Amino acid sequence: MQDLLDGPFAESARDFRRRVRAGAWTGQTAGTIPGAQQVNLAIVPQAAADAFAAFCAANPRPCPVLARTAPGARAMPTLGRDLDVARDAPAYRVFRHGERAERLADLDAVWRDDFVAFALGCSFSFEAAMEAAGIPVRHARLGKNVAMYVSNVPTAPAPPFAGPMVVSMRPIRPEQADRVRDLCAAFPLAHGAPVHVGDPADMGIADVTRPDFGDPPDIADGEVCAFWACGVTPQLALVNAGLEIAVTHEPGHMLVTDLDAASPDLRQWLAA
Repeated sequence: MQDLLDGPFAESARDFRRRVRAGAWTGQTAGTIPGAQQVNLAIVPQAAADAFAAFCAANPRPCPVLARTAPGARAMPTLGRDLDVARDAPAYRVFRHGERAERLADLDAVWRDDFVAFALGCSFSFEAAMEAAGIPVRHARLGKNVAMYVSNVPTAPAPPFAGPMVVSMRPIRPEQADRVRDLCAAFPLAHGAPVHVGDPADMGIADVTRPDFGDPPDIADGEVCAFWACGVTPQLALVNAGLEIAVTHEPGHMLVTDLDAASPDLRQWLAA
């Protein structure tokens, strides 16, 4: 793991986390450290942790697990040095009894000794590879958050967790679809290939210009919509579970790790 934590993005990722922790960066993280593995966060009480892990295992496309902490631990040493899950995401959502209760800059005031944190892969991680392949990622270029939607695709339930899949969308040209599928399939820890390319109505999305999370998309004439499974999916499952308390990142405000998202060694290590 030593080599993975000393990859080409490690120092810039650590510096970025220090800026977040100091309150110097509070926005979304698309395009911030191109090529670094970014992760979604889901934090639940220990009593619900195994059930949440089962939900992730049953739904690996939206919920690829990269790390899980011991109860009360705030570090994820396999994902980064000097990494604090309670302070290093730019914004957090707190859910209480299934209701969104608070948006916080850090979790110091609500942290509990029985909290178990999960890091789930994020599609921001493959966007540098798309750009390198000549496939523009417009929201990142414009400094916007990606558009995210509640789809009509159900997840596999793991009681008390269940709900629909959330998807993110990036517009592409039709002739790029096969290249996008092949390229993103090489990033299974970042949701992999798109789950759908084409009519948003097929995903139960009535108006693609009005996302449920993130910023409205900029779609050029002749482009089609490509949809990926999204790590905001657990937020709906947490709402349905109605836990006393649970915490996630604010959609699009990810935890940036020291890891190179494109590294084959990363995938092999996590598969071991």
